[in-house]
Amino acid sequence: MSLHLSDVTLTYPDGDTRLTALDGVDLDVPAGTVTAVTGPSGSGKSSLLAAAATLITPDRGTVVIDGTSTDGMSRAELTALRRQKIGIVFQQPNLIASLTAVEQLQAIAHLGGRSPAAARDRATGLLAAVGLADRAGRRPHQLSGGQRQRVNIARALMNDPAVLLVDEPTSALDSERGAAVIELITTLTHRGGAATVLVTHDRAHLDGLDHVVEIVDGSLSSLAGRR
Repeated sequence: MSLHLSDVTLTYPDGDTRLTALDGVDLDVPAGTVTAVTGPSGSGKSSLLAAAATLITPDRGTVVIDGTSTDGMSRAELTALRRQKIGIVFQQPNLIASLTAVEQLQAIAHLGGRSPAAARDRATGLLAAVGLADRAGRRPHQLSGGQRQRVNIARALMNDPAVLLVDEPTSALDSERGAAVIELITTLTHRGGAATVLVTHDRAHLDGLDHVVEIVDGSLSSLAGRR
């Protein structure tokens, strides 16, 4: 399980010209590791995540998910690839208000084709892994912000993705809860073997991650002083 981006370039229309969001980005994320992507607002972090998630097609370059190149894939094929191989932790949990924590995960498993019994077992196991075994029957309004984010993480892992993409997971949390969420993502990545990309503007949580890169004006580089 791994993620590989090679020479990924992405531009958007900007009047009579085009704005470069990603400029020849190369990125390798091995299985079982967390790569943090940091940088100022508007630097290309969201575009990088969208390209890695196959939600947008770059002008040039290659995206390889778990050994499968996305070059030439149809929309249907990309949708199937995302369902089977990619988990996304959105900045806001966006949980369904009427569903309990365990039901949030079971809904994802249904899309992935798991049987109800297998889905239930997987969901309860993941909720236990994120420290919410005793909150499985709670609905979003009965959970704290940190607990909702933990459900969000567990939901992204429900179909055992090869690639986990995490978008600003601490933006709505205080520093203590934010640090706990980053530690949880790192632990689950090392344990489960996903190739994880974690986008964050907060450099306070970078210690302990496997690799840190910085994106500025669409160009990617290793952060000075980091491996």
